[in-house]
Amino acid sequence: MSSLGDYLPPDDVNKVAHLQVLARLVVEGTCTGLHRSPHKGFSVEFKEHRQYVPGDDLRHLDWRIFGKTDRFYVREYEQETNVRCTLLLDASGSMKYTGSRSGGVSKHLYASRLAATFAYLMLQQGDSVGMAIFDTEMRTYLPCRSRPAHLNRILSALAESKPGGETALAGVFHQLANKLHRRGLLIIFSDAFDDVSRLMSALAHFRHARHELILFQIWDPDELDFPFQKWTRFDCLEREGRRHLVDPAQVRAAYMANLEEFRTQLRDGCGRNRIDLVTVTTDQPYGEALARYLALRRKTGTTVRNAR
Repeated sequence: MSSLGDYLPPDDVNKVAHLQVLARLVVEGTCTGLHRSPHKGFSVEFKEHRQYVPGDDLRHLDWRIFGKTDRFYVREYEQETNVRCTLLLDASGSMKYTGSRSGGVSKHLYASRLAATFAYLMLQQGDSVGMAIFDTEMRTYLPCRSRPAHLNRILSALAESKPGGETALAGVFHQLANKLHRRGLLIIFSDAFDDVSRLMSALAHFRHARHELILFQIWDPDELDFPFQKWTRFDCLEREGRRHLVDPAQVRAAYMANLEEFRTQLRDGCGRNRIDLVTVTTDQPYGEALARYLALRRKTGTTVRNAR
């Protein structure tokens, strides 16, 4: 059985253990927690007054308002709740890529470590966490649970996950959006290699259901600066037997132009849909990258787009 140490060494735990993952949007939960609830109650933070109606508890009448207006008003408060967080891990073939500067860490392993860390943090603060692992279809689905022992199931699922197969983010996301009936926080770990318009349509489906979204886009440094100099054979990681021998000097300009167009479309689409787009590379210490993002998220109190 996998342990947290397989994904998050003690030094990295120390860097993130003091951080909290707070939902910015109103969420629905089942018990008292850290996040704002859409339901009003009589606890925690004052929300508003409303006129008294027969049957209201007289203990919540505002007698000061009555003294000024000779009318009965009830004080309402906003409850805090726990959040339901679902981790979405891309296990398609492109996530298998491991460049020369990543210390042997593939995009999939890097994403798995980030997912394990989020699961640890959310369960530590009393929230419930679930997971979906997918390529062209859902391969593993764990419903949200808040029991500490649930972390072991998540770690086991991560250990069993092997990247392979083609990418079909949009279709899987539409399927999952129909499966998640209560709003919550969705954290996606993927290279997001899909048609951007279809991907944005699927992410908008989540947003229409009032989920909050964070997209951690995982890159290997090779994919961002295309450092190849000599004739190189490129093997397709999603379709067996497809390979091309190319001169990097001839394709570099076209590759970089397509890369910039893709990143711009994705950044603009996430901005329109109020989705946090967090760019990370596999040569970055993932504990430090996560701590930096969560600190910025907590400090700003607003959506952090294209953070790195």
